Amino acid sequence: MEMSLLGRDGVSHFVHYVETLTMNRKERNRMTIMAGVKAKALSQVQAADLLGLSYRQAKRVWRRYQDQGDAGLVHRLRGKPGLRHKPLPLRVQVLGRCAEERYADFGPTLMAEELAKEGLVVDHDTLRRWLLAAGNRTVRRRRQQHRQWRERKPCFGAMVQLDGSHHDWFEGRRGKCVLMVMVDDATNRIRVRFFEEETTRASYDLLEGWVRQNGLLGALYVDRDSIYRCEGQSSVADQLAGRERQTQFGRAMEQLGVELILANSPQAKGRVERMNGVLQDRLVKALRLAGINDLESANRFLEETFLREFNRRFERVAASPLDAHRGVPRDLDEVLSWEEERVVQRDWTVACEGQWYQLDRQHEALSLSGRKVVVRTLRDGQVQLVYRGRKLKWKELPQRPARVEQSKPSKPVRAIKPPAANHPWRRPLLRAGRSARLGVGDSGQPPLRSGFPESPTPSRRNKEAIAVNKKGTFSSKLQRGHFY
Repeated sequence: MEMSLLGRDGVSHFVHYVETLTMNRKERNRMTIMAGVKAKALSQVQAADLLGLSYRQAKRVWRRYQDQGDAGLVHRLRGKPGLRHKPLPLRVQVLGRCAEERYADFGPTLMAEELAKEGLVVDHDTLRRWLLAAGNRTVRRRRQQHRQWRERKPCFGAMVQLDGSHHDWFEGRRGKCVLMVMVDDATNRIRVRFFEEETTRASYDLLEGWVRQNGLLGALYVDRDSIYRCEGQSSVADQLAGRERQTQFGRAMEQLGVELILANSPQAKGRVERMNGVLQDRLVKALRLAGINDLESANRFLEETFLREFNRRFERVAASPLDAHRGVPRDLDEVLSWEEERVVQRDWTVACEGQWYQLDRQHEALSLSGRKVVVRTLRDGQVQLVYRGRKLKWKELPQRPARVEQSKPSKPVRAIKPPAANHPWRRPLLRAGRSARLGVGDSGQPPLRSGFPESPTPSRRNKEAIAVNKKGTFSSKLQRGHFY
């Protein structure tokens, strides 16, 4: 009824308006030129030149415009399915599989790969459009930040990035754990393994697996975790020697000749961070489909199935065919250990971590008492005592050895000798007055100007001084002191 209210002219204008909205720029340009031909403002030859068509093609466009109006200029295939379109039953089947609970968090790319295993071949971009049209997927737009691009290392083994990814890998089927990840910077080849926690032992085990398989790498790029960076300040001896405090992992890398690079931000080692995201998406679902619920089975699944297929799919060719890995050190197990310096006691015992070790007598020529030795604890629990690269022979003591206290000779006690009978302390005090009290005793001093009387018993020194003073000469014996 609303269309009838517009009238015949109103309906034609409305249809023309809708057709104009569906036209692209090229078709609207054709409509303007054909309108000029219809108004006899342009000839067909001029119209063909403006449209960039031949004269015969321009006549076909003009004939279609005369028969169908503006709708004749719209492309005939618009609105029709393409030649490569998928049949409707396939689309319904695929969307039904995507709606299953176990595939609820699958992305288009991973879901397309799973469907291909079942014979349902659909391109990931087509699947993404189907999910968007069905309302089962939303577009997430992330805020972008400017980052400085870093070129990849040219050859395999020049630098490897290491990181621990904390995630609920088993989706509540067991407790949380950590996946230690190593990614080669040049080829994207990875090596991963599950551990209960991110510790020095976990880093040692993962690094040993990489070295045993590929060789000793050139540099290791890690974050600033306490495993790789020492938080405390260096001692005075280290500062004077120009050394910085090292963790056990840093000390091991220095002995192996591997450069340890500490990243200033997570984005700096973005390659391994992005790899963590990919693994948190793909590996979690792979463990779910395989029905794995424990670490031992998960690590066996990684070695036998997952890593081989994952590296085959995502590994890339390095810029240089050179392999920068070096040979495997013979003492790799001894380097990947824990070392502490301890001082040898006078009884040739060494204490470390609550344990006491007695050094063997055969090392007597080394004079180890008071010297520092290295207590090395291997990952299998074996203990080694090393002095200047030489392994010492020892035995473990069941308890702390008793200390023998050295007895010191006691000093003789001096007997208290009572004062003599004529000692001034034994003289009775005079009560005659202040001058009398001050004159008590043989002070050996001459009379004072204050008028106090002279000592009642002058000493021989005072007598000689008085005699010399009367004569006006001084004796050599009296030149060393003072007198009045």
